[in-house]
Amino acid sequence: MKKKYKFQNPGRTIKEMLALSTEKFPANSAFKVKNRGKIESVSFLQLTNDLRNLGTELHSLELSDKRVGIIGENSYPWFNVFLSVVCGGGVAVPFDKGFTPEELATCITRSGISALFYDEKHSEMVHKAAEIAVEGSEKEQVTLFKMTGESNVIDQMKISGELKIKSGNTDYINIEISENSPAVILFTSGTTSSSKAVVLTHNNILSNTRDMHEYEDFYPDDVNMAFLPLHHSFGLGGVIVFMAAGACSVFCDGLKYITKNLAEYGVTVFVGVPLLVENMYKKIMQQVKKSGLESKIAFGNKVAGTLDKVGIHVRRKIFKQVIDNLGGKLRLIICGAAPLMPEAGKGLNDFGIVTIQGYGLTETSPVLCAERPQDICPGSVGKPMPSVTIRIANPDEKGIGEIVAKAPNVMWGYLDQPEETAEVIRDGWFYTGDLGCFDSEGHLWISGRKKNVIVMKNGKNIFPEEIESIVVNLPYVDDCMVFTREKHNELVLWLKIVYNADYLRQEGITEEQLAETVKKDLRDINNKMPQYKHVNHFILDDEPMIQTTTKKVKRNPEIERINANRETERWYTVD
Repeated sequence: MKKKYKFQNPGRTIKEMLALSTEKFPANSAFKVKNRGKIESVSFLQLTNDLRNLGTELHSLELSDKRVGIIGENSYPWFNVFLSVVCGGGVAVPFDKGFTPEELATCITRSGISALFYDEKHSEMVHKAAEIAVEGSEKEQVTLFKMTGESNVIDQMKISGELKIKSGNTDYINIEISENSPAVILFTSGTTSSSKAVVLTHNNILSNTRDMHEYEDFYPDDVNMAFLPLHHSFGLGGVIVFMAAGACSVFCDGLKYITKNLAEYGVTVFVGVPLLVENMYKKIMQQVKKSGLESKIAFGNKVAGTLDKVGIHVRRKIFKQVIDNLGGKLRLIICGAAPLMPEAGKGLNDFGIVTIQGYGLTETSPVLCAERPQDICPGSVGKPMPSVTIRIANPDEKGIGEIVAKAPNVMWGYLDQPEETAEVIRDGWFYTGDLGCFDSEGHLWISGRKKNVIVMKNGKNIFPEEIESIVVNLPYVDDCMVFTREKHNELVLWLKIVYNADYLRQEGITEEQLAETVKKDLRDINNKMPQYKHVNHFILDDEPMIQTTTKKVKRNPEIERINANRETERWYTVD
């Protein structure tokens, strides 16, 4: 089989990267978008022209080199604003579309933006937040621009900017940008008071992009589904990676339309978080079980495994029906933001859909480690990226310690927080706050967050993620969280399980009957754990826990909610 062509984009700034992709692939689709139900292609050449027109108008409004906020659903206008700002020497500040008006107002003030672009869906919330932001403050009202829907300013700005260019105005086009200039400010997940405003430079982002191109296989004919929110470094960085490859990105219509969108756009690469990928795998296996195809799948894997050993790869042919149910062209799944259960990763790889896991943080633009198609180690997060050096600080007797990194993709710093920056960046090393260890082959294994470690009264340490990663494999579990309560001056492990209501309906059982199943399963898990790691009690609920936009549980707010509902909660004892 002929080896596919990979474009190694050497761009040092986002503007230079885009120019190189446009020069190499002017007619390639940079984006595909829906317009009144019809899919339309936006070529790299058209994208560049759109940005020049919009950027020229922003420059005339003296906004191109300012901090500019963006809030809304993932969309082509969203990315137009982002790119026109950062390619004009400005700093884009994406905000979480899930903010309340009060939270957004706080972030508007903290970020010091001069203007805010918003989509039609969030209009009311944005206007309220803007009013709150200036109450009791000498700061002027932030200029608001509606970027989608009827009477949006984007279309008008592009027309006005194009006229300026035709009359000879090339000021915006000729702006030169340093690779060490700030490009984006991203707020970490958490409450607005405790979240950090992470400043990333062009070099931070593009060095990580080049590492991803060197480490993984991305091609100019790839189609990436930009499902993760663009205010998150993993979602934003993913689109930039594919732009640099001369590839296309598309936007999902919503969670329930993923399968439909995979097919109609011909998606080849899906970048997601574990909850989405695991649910994708669970649905496949539920259908396999329902159709009585377990033995057929097992036989197919046996045949494929035998042929793999002699260099004949037929998994995608054997499991064509599975792949067709996911759009027919999906070849690669990249998972990050939290650990992926090994069963899901291995299962999808067995079907011929390469599924790899990575690890990183907002502060590292974002990727520090990743698996590669030729080096998959289920349960690990792979090996350090080419430009990244990682060491384990203060390891215990098992080799587990804090993960510390040195790399060009480590952030410029936290905005207006020099003490907090100095606390995590010491002597050029970034202290991640995550705990982990390396195996003998150099794969990194994450144990959990340093701040999440439970220290029992006997001095033993428990990583809640270790127990959660086992429980989430149970077929009825959508999510779970380990926490503690005190009893007789001892800490006792509790577990909250969010169960799948559809599972109960499919199995024809009640919650009380499910509780008996949970007791049995937790006893089996406890029997494989030392006594101090045993879960003693559990809570069942079918309502989602408090989560970030990347579906990670916000532990402290969730524990507060659990304790507030203590009188009415449905709880059970394992033994």
